[in-house]
Amino acid sequence: MTEYVVLIVGDADRWWTTMTEQERRDGYAEYGRFAQQLGERGHRIVGGAELQPSATIRTVQPGGATVTDGPFAETAEQVGGYFHIETDDLDDLLECCRIIAALGDAVQVVPTVVPETRPS
Repeated sequence: MTEYVVLIVGDADRWWTTMTEQERRDGYAEYGRFAQQLGERGHRIVGGAELQPSATIRTVQPGGATVTDGPFAETAEQVGGYFHIETDDLDDLLECCRIIAALGDAVQVVPTVVPETRPS
């Protein structure tokens, strides 16, 4: 099976700042439906997590000498969460990702590097 990281990219802070309690409940229900569909369709969730608001981010700058508060780049889009998935069917995984993309954030699906694909 190939491993992928499914990144949820958008205004993650809106879940904490502008969404109503009902909108959050409905959104979390869709994430539950996404996870259920993955299992029913033969994909395996290896791991994942929702991430805290961007105000909690600490960035170690290139070179490692400086640590700053917040994300490295000023942007409205941040990674708000991720799933680590194993699957043999990328096309179906992408179809499942439409469930959470419908909530208003982009979803990026990135294959992971495994020892066999690493340059020598």
